[in-house]
Amino acid sequence: MTPPTEQETFRLVCLAIDELNGELPPERRLEKSPETPLFGRDGRLDSLGLVRLIVAVEQVVEDEVSVSVTLADEKALSQRSSPFRTAGALTAYVRERIEERLRGG
Repeated sequence: MTPPTEQETFRLVCLAIDELNGELPPERRLEKSPETPLFGRDGRLDSLGLVRLIVAVEQVVEDEVSVSVTLADEKALSQRSSPFRTAGALTAYVRERIEERLRGG
């Protein structure tokens, strides 16, 4: 199985954003852009919102790609630059984790 392209992975992240946006008040909804800040200084999500987004992304990946990934783990937390700071950073991290799983990691 070939891993999804960056564009396909971003589509998966956007599906999770759509799911989360359905639960958020209009002023807290996330734009579907790679530059959208998710968490941190400029982020629109609090810690609970971030957890909900991560769970939604993991579920979408499982449903759409049939690959089980864990995004909130020591690898994510030990990175110098958080993979949860923007939608683009999250997309790159999701793609990396899918590739690892497909390689047997």
